[in-house]
Amino acid sequence: MGALDDYTVLDLAVLVQGPQAAATLHDMGASVIKIELPGMGDLGRVIPVAADDLRSPYYEACNRGKRSITLDLRTPGGKSTIERLVEATDVLIHNFVPGTMEAWGLSYEHLSAINPRLVYAAGSSFGPIGPKSAREGADMTGQAEGGLMFATRIDGSPPIINGAVISDHVGCQNMVAGILAALLHREKTGAGQRIDVSLVGGMIYAQASEITYTLLTGRNPERNHSGHAIVPTLLHTVEAADGWIHLLSGTGPQWPDFARLLDRPDLAEDERFLALMLSADARAELVAIIDEVFPTRTISDWEATLDEAGVRYGLVRDYETIVADQSMYDNGYLQRVEGADGSRVVIGTPIRMSATPLEPGAVAPELGQHTEEVLLEHGYTWDDIEALREQGAFG
Repeated sequence: MGALDDYTVLDLAVLVQGPQAAATLHDMGASVIKIELPGMGDLGRVIPVAADDLRSPYYEACNRGKRSITLDLRTPGGKSTIERLVEATDVLIHNFVPGTMEAWGLSYEHLSAINPRLVYAAGSSFGPIGPKSAREGADMTGQAEGGLMFATRIDGSPPIINGAVISDHVGCQNMVAGILAALLHREKTGAGQRIDVSLVGGMIYAQASEITYTLLTGRNPERNHSGHAIVPTLLHTVEAADGWIHLLSGTGPQWPDFARLLDRPDLAEDERFLALMLSADARAELVAIIDEVFPTRTISDWEATLDEAGVRYGLVRDYETIVADQSMYDNGYLQRVEGADGSRVVIGTPIRMSATPLEPGAVAPELGQHTEEVLLEHGYTWDDIEALREQGAFG
């Protein structure tokens, strides 16, 4: 049993922010019906692995376990079908530009009049209010306008895009949190509500500490090379003989042991490094020592050394290393599932629940695979379905 068994979600969203939120709700037990544009589908479908391999990492990752129906929401038949589906829906998700659903006659006010218990979740790039609200955007828009590209820049180089679609993912998580809170509120009151989240808003909240620094000081944080802009301690990425390690501690009470392991016992009682927070000069001197010593030994040697000293660290791993790590499967972060075409590995969910465990779907649906099935479940006859097809509501 999942925590959201017997809940139904209509997923009208595209790419990542909305679809990943709907996928998380599916993993919690909800039944998710994905609404896609006839002939094209979710935009994630057109981002392939390669020109000669049309499988889509974005679509597969964010839509496993859902049922797909095609429906053109711009047509009278598409609009009337959504209205009918909403009657039996708990949650509706979309991430269209604000005003789009309203232009189609599918506003929250209209749909909540049909189903007052409806939880209506809208994702956008900039939020629903203000002069930028109607602008189209994408993950990188959130990273740029939300400050993350500024924060991850390297001295002397242009701003840098994060290696993951992180503003989409944060937007997804904020949307899920809002939906779950709205469902709890509905249990108490019987009433649904509208939820709005955005890429830019999510990035600002994700950097609450860093932006609060600016609110407190009136200035931007200085970039601190491989460290953190507002945490003046030993945070440093260093190269070992056969890879990279990110150090998260080593000064303060750990310093005497760490100094000896660095073959610098002469510095074990140096007051500059016995402090958790370092001056810029002390940090620069310590980083120079570390950069000289670490390349002389292998990752495995340093793991044993750092563990002995109680120094926090993380190995800088690539994706191939991650998917080969059995502990990722033991924790459920990667999961082997059975699909119609055999066993495969999918990205699991990072949430563990003892009574209602999350279960990822095995495969993402083909475009429109479940159109007739879903419509029949909602009381349509075969004649009704053929009439909708003739009206251009779906392919």
